[in-house]
Amino acid sequence: MKFKNEPLAAPERRPSTRLLVGAWLLLCLIWGSTWGAIKIGLSDLPPFTFAGVRFVLAATILFSVAALRGRSIWPKPGDWRFLVVTGMLAFTVNYAGLFWGEQHIPSGQAAVLQATIPGFGLLFAHAYLPGERLSLARVIGALAGLAGVGIIFLHELHASGSMALWGSAAVVLGAAAVAWANVLVKVRSRDFDPLVLAGWQMVMALVPLLIAGALTEGSPWSQRWTPAALGCLVYLAVVGSVVAFGVYYWLVRHADVTKVMSIALVTPVFAVALGWWVLGETLSWRTLLGSLAVVAGAGLMMRPAPPATCAPVAEAGPQALPATR
Repeated sequence: MKFKNEPLAAPERRPSTRLLVGAWLLLCLIWGSTWGAIKIGLSDLPPFTFAGVRFVLAATILFSVAALRGRSIWPKPGDWRFLVVTGMLAFTVNYAGLFWGEQHIPSGQAAVLQATIPGFGLLFAHAYLPGERLSLARVIGALAGLAGVGIIFLHELHASGSMALWGSAAVVLGAAAVAWANVLVKVRSRDFDPLVLAGWQMVMALVPLLIAGALTEGSPWSQRWTPAALGCLVYLAVVGSVVAFGVYYWLVRHADVTKVMSIALVTPVFAVALGWWVLGETLSWRTLLGSLAVVAGAGLMMRPAPPATCAPVAEAGPQALPATR
């Protein structure tokens, strides 16, 4: 898949480590809490409509904030294909699988399965980003994570039936899609304002989600818009989307994409704890074993690669990368 890489503007000043770590921790907290909000909202709203309306609200806010800050919100002619592809991967495929899958599996388990994002991300980063290559430890971590996902899948097949198995598979498919999108965004992250980038990606996603919802779930106006559902929708749109993706794409611009995706290792801890405390969810020992394998494997994959023996490669930027993303 090829995208045109435009010349890089003057280098930006790198934020302090404290600011980068603070942004990373904020995202861990926000995205650790969104799983329970999705689960609660799904008790009243169907998945495609729920996800689609979330992005309608979030994109509207993102564009409004960008316009108030004096930023141009209209993409350049050469940017449309990039926005369509990354929007479909990061939001349509990912959130359709996530919202649909959480109908059939606990929110904590969904968060654990999305901890495979760093593993998929390392595979894609190896192909696209010269500075983020695979190592032996990362390969072992990928295999451990794959084994953990397999344990969870086999348990769901025997304990909860085929729909739980398909729900788990849908979440993992979404994890692969968003990992690919994240690496593609890293290649061209300096070409876009984070709010505008996230807003247009959500626009590209909300159209197919709302169409799928209308065809399979009925009109959005006919759904059960209870106070709980509305509260979850507002929280997911404003905090889980506007705030979180603005911070996320800012981090992707200033830090290694594989380190940013390590957020997926921490969010399951919050998600499982909140699922147990708020929703009364439980996890079997097999699911816990698989979860430990996923998180341990992802932790291995996040280990820094050994220093290169040859001359160091310049920091990856759009002008230093192949014309693929």
